[in-house]
Amino acid sequence: MTERLLTTAELNRALLARQLLLDRVDLAIPAVLERVGGLQAQYAPSMYVALWSRLGRFERADLETALSDRTVVQATLMRTTIHLVAAGDYWPFALAVREARRAWWLRLQRGKQTADDLSAASTALRAVLAEGPASYRDIKALVGDELAGGVGLWLDLVRVPPSGTWARRRADLYGAADGWVGPPPAADGGHLPYLVRSYLGGFGPATRDSVASWAGVPIRSVDAVLPTLELRRFRTEDGAELIDLPDAPLPPAETPAPVRFLPVWESCLLAHARRAGVLPELHRAKVFENRNPQSVNTFLIDGSV
Repeated sequence: MTERLLTTAELNRALLARQLLLDRVDLAIPAVLERVGGLQAQYAPSMYVALWSRLGRFERADLETALSDRTVVQATLMRTTIHLVAAGDYWPFALAVREARRAWWLRLQRGKQTADDLSAASTALRAVLAEGPASYRDIKALVGDELAGGVGLWLDLVRVPPSGTWARRRADLYGAADGWVGPPPAADGGHLPYLVRSYLGGFGPATRDSVASWAGVPIRSVDAVLPTLELRRFRTEDGAELIDLPDAPLPPAETPAPVRFLPVWESCLLAHARRAGVLPELHRAKVFENRNPQSVNTFLIDGSV
C-alpha cells in the first residue's frame, strides 16, 4: 500500500495541535507536559510563557506550586538541556538518555575525565545530598570545577525550587532525583520506547532522524526500538519517511491557527521540528542568532513565525 503523503501545511497543523497551540486547554500542568513531551527550561521564564500559551487559565503561582508539590520537575534531560517535565515522565526520560549523555560528556573531555572519576564524584555528592539540597557552588567545592559539570550525568539531579523559577532564575540549587521524585523504576528496557512515543505524541509525525535529534541519542538506538512499537507511516512531499502513533491527531491543513506568543527556546521552533514549517527558513537566522544564545521571543500568525 502506498504511504499517504503529508504536505508541509498538514504537518504544521499536526505539530500545533499536539503542542496545544491550536486550542488552549483546561488541564493540570503535569498533563500538559505529558502531552507535549516536556518544555525547554534553560531560561526559567520561558517555561511560564510556554504554559500560558497552551493553558486556558494559568498563573505564575500555579507552576511554582506544582514544582513545590513535586508533580513536575526541572532537570537536565534530552540533549543534555534543562527541561520541565511531569514527575511521572522524569525517570523514563532520564533512563532512556542516560548512556548517550554520559558518552557525549566523555567524548567532550578527550580523556581529561573518566567514568571512574565521575562515578567517585557522584558517590561523594550523594552523601552530601542525603542531608538536603546543595548549591552549585557547594558542588564545585566538593568535587572540583571540572567534575562539577559532568557529575550530574552520573548522579541524576533535579533543580530544587525556588531555584530556576521566575523570581530566582538561576538554577543554583540541586537535589538527588531519587530523593526528590522517588526511586527509579526497574530497568526493564522500556524507557527508550516510552521516550519515542512521547516525542511522536508531542511532535509527530516525524522522521527517525528527528526523533534521535530531539532525544539526543544515536539513530541506531531509535531504529532498534521501532520494531517494538505500533506505528503508522507517511511520506513528506520530498519523499522522506515519517513515523507516527496510530491515533495521534492530524488536523486538516486548512484548520485555523490563532495568534500565539512563544518564548525563547520554544521546542517547536528547534531543528527537530523543522519539517512543519513553523519557523520559515527565511527567519531562522534572526531567531537563533549566534550572538544571542537564548534565541528570541516570537509570534505565530497562521501557524508560522
